[in-house]
Amino acid sequence: MSRRTAVWVHGPAAALACWGLGHTLWHGITAPRTALAFGALIAVGEAVRRVPVHPVGPGSAPPHGRHPGAAAVPSMRRAPARPGGSPRAASALPGLREGAPLGAAGALGYALLGEAGGRPAAHGVPQTVAVVVAAGLVGLVPYLARGGGPVLDPFARRVLTVGFAAICCQPLYGAGALPAWAAAGPVGPLFLAVLLALTALCDAVLAAALARARTGWPYGPLLRDELRALPGIGTAICATGVVIALGVAVAGMWALPVFCLPLLLTQIALRRYAAVRATYRQTIASLARATEIAGCTPPGHARRVAGLSRAVGRELGLGGPDLDVLEHAALMHDIGQLSLVDPVPDGATAPLPPAEQRRIALLGGAVARQTGAPPEVAVIVERQADPYREQPVTARIVRTVNAYDDLVAGAAGPAGRLRALERLRLATARDHEPRVVEALARVLARGGRAG
Repeated sequence: MSRRTAVWVHGPAAALACWGLGHTLWHGITAPRTALAFGALIAVGEAVRRVPVHPVGPGSAPPHGRHPGAAAVPSMRRAPARPGGSPRAASALPGLREGAPLGAAGALGYALLGEAGGRPAAHGVPQTVAVVVAAGLVGLVPYLARGGGPVLDPFARRVLTVGFAAICCQPLYGAGALPAWAAAGPVGPLFLAVLLALTALCDAVLAAALARARTGWPYGPLLRDELRALPGIGTAICATGVVIALGVAVAGMWALPVFCLPLLLTQIALRRYAAVRATYRQTIASLARATEIAGCTPPGHARRVAGLSRAVGRELGLGGPDLDVLEHAALMHDIGQLSLVDPVPDGATAPLPPAEQRRIALLGGAVARQTGAPPEVAVIVERQADPYREQPVTARIVRTVNAYDDLVAGAAGPAGRLRALERLRLATARDHEPRVVEALARVLARGGRAG
């Protein structure tokens, strides 16, 4: 099913690209200066595409020294190149999913272009697709040379969305309908606004479908994450594309650098924001190691709990922002043990009396607040000892995964993991939510991967 979904996206994109290139080569290029200018803009936009930095997902290969059944260690690094796209793209920060906003805006502007300097552009749908494909391929060469990640999925989406916009717009320019609507009143701008909304929606649907095909994560949360990202850089791309088309129609090619500069500055600002988020994540991971260095918890415990908690959260349908909060809280869930005079044996808090568990959880929440962590993270940490019916779902996930990791410590083989799951199921009347336990069991059955 996953491979079929990717084929249904890549197949039409390849067919549309071949048709556009073949038609343009056979019939020649209309308005070559305009095509060259937009092609250069798209190529530059792809060349400066942001090399993605994502958290390593739960499906990564387990590091050395981890007990069987644990999820992957979450860390910050550059996403590795993999053919056909990266499943980690779905976990990017909201508003940062489009790695080449300048190229996207240029491609959209060319699809919406009806005039250049007061003269009809008349390049049509095939040439629009051909210029976008050719310029995109040229621009991706330096990006890949810099060690950029997979580009097949975003490139297929670009071809399909630009083709959709051009098919809806270029025939109307050729028939003279769109200029007449623009002269008649608000019909023209309203048409462009609706077209842009549909184009952005199509891109979000395609992105979620491809992420679902690559990762197996639930489609609903993936689509919600994509839709949440639209008011950010997506709005800037659509607005810049329209302004480029309208500006070139009046002022000619000089409008391209003028109207692309704000988007370029926005891209630089987003890169800095992503770097700050990466630094923050590394800080959280370093704090989580403090309990291991102090001998309060076993080596790798916090990372195992964080990776497996994120996988269980995906299994239960949590979206990107909730997963980030969940993972940060899981990394810091034992931070309260640093305040104890007598360390807990092996760092396992589950066998302790409820009052002691509650005290350690409150200490952890206080430490989390002092580190500047978001309030949601501190709440999850300090509510670990509450009855599960009174906890938010993220706290229930961390509690169950933490108990599982404590139970399988030192256990050998599948039998130990099965016994740990059985003990969690027997404790669902009071300590663990059945839905979370069963989600954990499904994730473990797939080797610690969300599906």
